[in-house]
Amino acid sequence: MPTPLEAELLTLAGAVPDPELPVLSLAELGVLRTLHVLGPGRVEVELTPTYTGCPAIDSMAADITRVLQDHGMAEVSVRTVLSPPWTTDAISAEGRRKLTEYGIAPPRPTRPADGSAGPVMVELAVRCPHCGSTDTKLLSRFSSTACKALRRCESCREPFDHFKEL
Repeated sequence: MPTPLEAELLTLAGAVPDPELPVLSLAELGVLRTLHVLGPGRVEVELTPTYTGCPAIDSMAADITRVLQDHGMAEVSVRTVLSPPWTTDAISAEGRRKLTEYGIAPPRPTRPADGSAGPVMVELAVRCPHCGSTDTKLLSRFSSTACKALRRCESCREPFDHFKEL
């Protein structure tokens, strides 16, 4: 159980926007693992990148460091943690809502909402974030970032990014 100071600092760090998807905070994206106060003015933060080669991890660490230093933490250590790996199931419901509102189709679930290993209902089509149609076409497996694909809706004809499932 985090201390009140750890909870406060975790909230501050979690509110940092993702550098590639600024509509989402790091907490909503699910990459902020934990935070521990090590002593007076000393804190360690654990981050898990969306994929091993994520170029944004250094920017995330720098932004978290700046926010925590602005709140009195003189020594901030940000560790990259790869196990367990991040999956798109870590994106919060609020994060998924924000992606859709921003015009990016959120990833489909890869496991049941309760976190069990049981079967998950998978929607095979990607829903257009503009009109809601499932009549969409893959244009490119990669878009503005490696974690997104470029699609087009065949109903409204609008192109859109789809955050790929991992």
